[in-house]
Amino acid sequence: MAQNLKTKVRIREDVKSMKAYTPTTSLDVFAERLGLNVDTLIKLDANENPFGPSPKVQETLANLQNMNIYPDPESNRLRDLLSDYTGMPREQILCGAGADELIEIILQLFIEPNDTIVNTPPTFAMYGFDAPLYYGQVIDVYRDENFDLDVPAIEQAVIEHEAKLLFLCSPNNPSGNVIPHETMKRLLDLPTTVVIDEAYIEFAEDDSIVSWVNDYPNLIVLRTMSKWAGLAGLRVGYGIFPMDLMSHLWKIKQPYNVNLAADVAAQASLEDTSYLLGLVDQMVAQRKRMVEAFAELPFLSPYPSESNFILNKVVGMGADKLRDRLAKEGIIVRYYNKPRLHDHIRISAGTPEQVDKLLAVLKTLA
Repeated sequence: MAQNLKTKVRIREDVKSMKAYTPTTSLDVFAERLGLNVDTLIKLDANENPFGPSPKVQETLANLQNMNIYPDPESNRLRDLLSDYTGMPREQILCGAGADELIEIILQLFIEPNDTIVNTPPTFAMYGFDAPLYYGQVIDVYRDENFDLDVPAIEQAVIEHEAKLLFLCSPNNPSGNVIPHETMKRLLDLPTTVVIDEAYIEFAEDDSIVSWVNDYPNLIVLRTMSKWAGLAGLRVGYGIFPMDLMSHLWKIKQPYNVNLAADVAAQASLEDTSYLLGLVDQMVAQRKRMVEAFAELPFLSPYPSESNFILNKVVGMGADKLRDRLAKEGIIVRYYNKPRLHDHIRISAGTPEQVDKLLAVLKTLA
């Protein structure tokens, strides 16, 4: 009987063979692993806002009402505030549980079995991770040694594979560089839908291209409240979509995907943008400080960045060894060891005090 029941449990064969995504974890878990007090840790591995959210968020959550009632399934007031913030009509805005959920919704909308997406690694891992879950084939077109796009190769891949989607991140994660607007316009001429992930755009000198959505019917722009607004733990993202797609998106979106706490926290943030953008300026200042300091160290070779983090090539020692030595001092950074990122670490911009400690520890290793 047990054997017979076992044969009825048949999960997908491709899921059986796929590799699991390895995310960063919480401060509590890191503290337990390292045998350190959580209050002593400096977490610079996930591009989070080290200053935290607006004080208005704390106040709003402390007085949260109606937790026994489902939230607004359309996030109407949040979309009104996002419309004011982005300058785009609320009717073209869809909110999600982080931009990660919106990536999944886009794949659900476009991808049928064996359809293709074009991905440009090294970049945000979820594009390539999610596509196979929705039966999409991933064509990787690797960036060059400076992490710039190989535009001719992208064009060839889109045409050859009749790709339905092209995912791009600008500023790119983990390299921090932006895609020039001229390049974006060239790629938008391709016969595919281009998804531009602007998770870090608040930290860049280049302007957002959300206003282009009305000029290009094949452009989708994703944004998030995780980074600049300090809401990574609550998961709030949003997308700006061509109007023709919106009715179809509403069909497939989970009705209560943005929980009540996340919804009101995002609203409170958007009512305090001056404060939060002031923190963005501080993070940019610390990023610039870190780039200069890293360049003076013999074992770090930093790449230019327009985000709230810096990617570094580690020279003369293993990047894993550097990660471990920093971890012993309670400083957590992101380590990479995969194609185009062998012996690389990414370090997020911290508070001035956190950066002080980071640089002090790094100097002892020189």
